[in-house]
Amino acid sequence: MKPSRTQQGFAAIAAIFLIVALAALGGYMVSFSNSQQITSAQDVQGSRAYWAARAGLEWGVANHLAAAACSAASTGLAIEGFTVTVTCRMATYTDTGITPGVAPRIFQFTSTAVSGGAPGGIGYIERSVSTSLEI
Repeated sequence: MKPSRTQQGFAAIAAIFLIVALAALGGYMVSFSNSQQITSAQDVQGSRAYWAARAGLEWGVANHLAAAACSAASTGLAIEGFTVTVTCRMATYTDTGITPGVAPRIFQFTSTAVSGGAPGGIGYIERSVSTSLEI
């Protein structure tokens, strides 16, 4: 009778496959967690940019309407790490309805808050708000 040959090394191959599969799963989990944290941080920065733009808009409305005119250039502000640009445009039109001879004015304000970084980059956040007023 021939002696039986035993199989050797199958357990080692299965163990190596299991280790590689668990390492790949761990790498995916780390990557997924990192992207979740980046998305959450960008959401917070987006909210901060919106409120900085809104503050710039309110500042622009208060300053330009007090003078009853728009300045020729846009105004730059620094609010909480954001560069806020406020622009104002004014247009007049002839209205023969309520008060003849008085030309109503329409003010168009736009405020844009931008964080540092290049457009398309992770750190770049931009929010813009605008409003129109007639006096």
